[in-house]
Amino acid sequence: MDEILFSVSDFVAVTNQTLEYAYPTVSVVGEVAEYRISQGKWVSFKLKDAGAVVNCFAGVYQMRTPLEDGMKVIVVAQPRLNPKGYFNLNVKAVKPVGEGSIKKGFELLKAKLAAEGLFAPERKRTLPRVPRHVAVVTSTESAAYADFCRIVNERWGGLKIDVAHTQVQGMPAPDQMIRAIEYFNGLDTLPEVLVIIRGGGSAEDLATFNDEPLARAIASSRIPTLVGVGHEVDHTLADMVADARAATPTHAAETLVPDRGEIIRSAHVQAQSASNLLVQAIDHYSQQTRQSLEGAFRRIQERLDATFDRLSVLRGVVSQLNPEHVLRRGYALVRGDIKPGKVIEIETYKNIITAEVQDAREK
Repeated sequence: MDEILFSVSDFVAVTNQTLEYAYPTVSVVGEVAEYRISQGKWVSFKLKDAGAVVNCFAGVYQMRTPLEDGMKVIVVAQPRLNPKGYFNLNVKAVKPVGEGSIKKGFELLKAKLAAEGLFAPERKRTLPRVPRHVAVVTSTESAAYADFCRIVNERWGGLKIDVAHTQVQGMPAPDQMIRAIEYFNGLDTLPEVLVIIRGGGSAEDLATFNDEPLARAIASSRIPTLVGVGHEVDHTLADMVADARAATPTHAAETLVPDRGEIIRSAHVQAQSASNLLVQAIDHYSQQTRQSLEGAFRRIQERLDATFDRLSVLRGVVSQLNPEHVLRRGYALVRGDIKPGKVIEIETYKNIITAEVQDAREK
């Protein structure tokens, strides 16, 4: 058998062709070392374990979570032999694994987004009290989605709900959710609220919602956002950048719409309270009116009594001036022209006397 002789370039090309055929994509787990960013565009690091080291190369845009030396990650990559003789893993995606690495990646990205103001309360928008059109991004096969729809219908009902079915864990999930967000934001008539939900899961499952492009897509949504992921104790970057956070998918439904029954009960209580206040007000004003009328009647009576007292005095005075009373006391009433020779009439208490004036002198 003849020995095959390659040029260096042919050897590299054949090797890469063989690698591409045998291992078009590999997933390799290891620890990050010598992490570097060059010119703000390229990322290089070593992936190592106790027995070996391999070089990794990627574009910055492929790093969906910040890395740091010592973090344990899974690298999805294409193995390649560089023309300069270096063997690399050309990275397509990186995912932290293990509680410590996931937490570290979370904290690094959290600090980065916080520095940009994406968590600031002043940029949060208020959700409408009763939205009529809602967009939902989730897995339609999940119990979380079924519970969400059930509770929304029980509490209010009549909403138009459009749902985009996506994966909610695994490496494809963030990009699927981003496309769903972009779709709803591109509609001519925007939904009033965009809801993103998934049920509980492991730290690695929920790490999907700590993806940087996904967090930025939620933050830049034209539609007000509500995110309910995991359990109450779980916090992800997705719900930190959202306009409103719900502790769970169930809580998301409760946050989205009020309870119609509770509103009716509250209205009845308020109506009863208003009725009681109205009755109390009427009683109060009735009492005030009654007291005012009684006071007015009392003042009128006092004035009438005073007037009657004055009239009684005047009646006595007038009575004393009555000629009959004067005649009773022995006086006489003279009528006529008091001149000598004139006839006059003299009235006493018991008699009327006609007399002739004999003499009249001034006193």
